[in-house]
Amino acid sequence: MPVNRRNFIGLGVAGLSSLAIPGPGVASGRPARAKRVLVLFEQGGLSHIDTFDPKPDMPSEHASPFRPIRTRVPGIQLTSLLTRTAEHIDKLAIIRCMTQPTPGISNSHPKGGQYVLSGETPGGPEEMPDIGSVVSLRLGTMARHLPGYIMVPGTGEVTNRELDVSTVGFLPPAHKCFKTRGQPNRPGWTVPNLGLLGLDERRFKDRTDLLGTLDLGIPGVQAADTQALVALRDQAEDMLTNAATRRAFDLAIEPMGLRERYGLGHRGQCYLVGRKLIESGVRFVTLDCREPPAGEFPGGSNMNWDHHDFIYSKGSTEIRGGGAGAGRWGIGTWPMMGSTDQAFSALLGDLHDRGLLAETLVCLVTEFGRTPRINERKGRDHWTHAFSIAMAGAGVPGGQVIGSTDSEGGYITSPIAYTLDDYAATVYEKLGIDRSRPVFTPANRPIMLAKNGNPIPEVM
Repeated sequence: MPVNRRNFIGLGVAGLSSLAIPGPGVASGRPARAKRVLVLFEQGGLSHIDTFDPKPDMPSEHASPFRPIRTRVPGIQLTSLLTRTAEHIDKLAIIRCMTQPTPGISNSHPKGGQYVLSGETPGGPEEMPDIGSVVSLRLGTMARHLPGYIMVPGTGEVTNRELDVSTVGFLPPAHKCFKTRGQPNRPGWTVPNLGLLGLDERRFKDRTDLLGTLDLGIPGVQAADTQALVALRDQAEDMLTNAATRRAFDLAIEPMGLRERYGLGHRGQCYLVGRKLIESGVRFVTLDCREPPAGEFPGGSNMNWDHHDFIYSKGSTEIRGGGAGAGRWGIGTWPMMGSTDQAFSALLGDLHDRGLLAETLVCLVTEFGRTPRINERKGRDHWTHAFSIAMAGAGVPGGQVIGSTDSEGGYITSPIAYTLDDYAATVYEKLGIDRSRPVFTPANRPIMLAKNGNPIPEVM
């Protein structure tokens, strides 16, 4: 049943380019351990020294005030900012030997964010697509009524409308990231582009039935391409009319006790939406959330992890005359690590209790770390020589620390070091995606996936 561009416009539906036409399954040399991926992108450069890589022997003038604590696994320590996460360390692999060796990335959050989302160093001859877009292309969606790649909410510093480094690159627009937008913790939160935009269901059904009777053909379009358009149309119809679509985003149907476990603030409810989407069969979900300005956080703005100023403030880091870290709250406050520790620990426990963790790769990532020395503004600046990420689920052996850094967390001391290219290669391999098969640009140029990376063996 061929269909043309006018047919899609006649449907009156926005956002169809975010739907993914299922692609063929593929296999690498390893069996796929993950069916889904949930990325927690804590953007801004999370301080590893204050969280996953405590350094009790640092000089006092540069030491973190958050001391090491024991975890569920003897011998592994986190800082006191992660007391809840420490109870789930048996599920986690903490990778302390991450590095970012490419010049020019360290002072650029947009480039660093693009590196995290794509797993490729920005600035090459082709704009590289997000990992999630590639996964959508290669594996398609597990749920026809939902896009294959969703970001919640997609309003962080580097994924907002003004400065959006999330990209489908050279791939077809059907594999573009679908962003929920908004604040899930607010009453009445809804996701745009899930409604019929003024059409009642009867009229929508009439129009789709009409499309099914047309055999117009599209000059110059191959049969396979026409079938793909029809598949996209059919998936759009399913997305707009399937009640399960709205249920996947509906927090009101979740028990209040569970919502409270995650935290009723913005970050906690974003993390819960992420779990719901994974449970609903979405192949690739990215959470990119920062606490929005609100009356309960006076002076708060752009509250990511870019703590150049007053990192240990008890409240807002408002600075007279402005500053690189103006408006953020200190790393130890509720909108920052307080909410993150609660949401992350609740997510790990919830996925485990529902039997989802075994087939879901969970990755907590950031674009770089922060300096081992406190600067003159009582903050920590960007640091790419060493930082930490964490992985869990999908066969990742938990209860382990991978790599090490020196006594100040400044440089890697272990014989191994990993990059975000290696992180991307790990994600692809966990999904069973064959990286020896290139993806192709519209000009038929072959592009290899995570070509500069290798899967991290300790988590495979």
